[in-house]
Amino acid sequence: MKIYKEESLWNFDFWSGARDNASELDRNQMEQIESVLEDVYPDGMDATDLNDLFWFEFDTVLSWIGLKQLDDGRIVDEDYEEDENEDEEEYEDEDEE
Repeated sequence: MKIYKEESLWNFDFWSGARDNASELDRNQMEQIESVLEDVYPDGMDATDLNDLFWFEFDTVLSWIGLKQLDDGRIVDEDYEEDENEDEEEYEDEDEE
């Protein structure tokens, strides 16, 4: 038997890798994602599908609200461009000391 219930995304109890990903988002971001999900999945979705979306398709979820995740795990605006020389400058500063 399947039991469906209406629940806000903010209160959803994610597990495994999805929990880590969801914890990176604030309430406003989660509400924006919830609005997209309501449009994309008008009939709702089950808990496992929602969890898997946040775990394995987190880049897609972030793109819905104009964000992306960098290799170092930081979440930034999708138009953010990391300065490639930033790391080199840090190392140069350390060498000068």
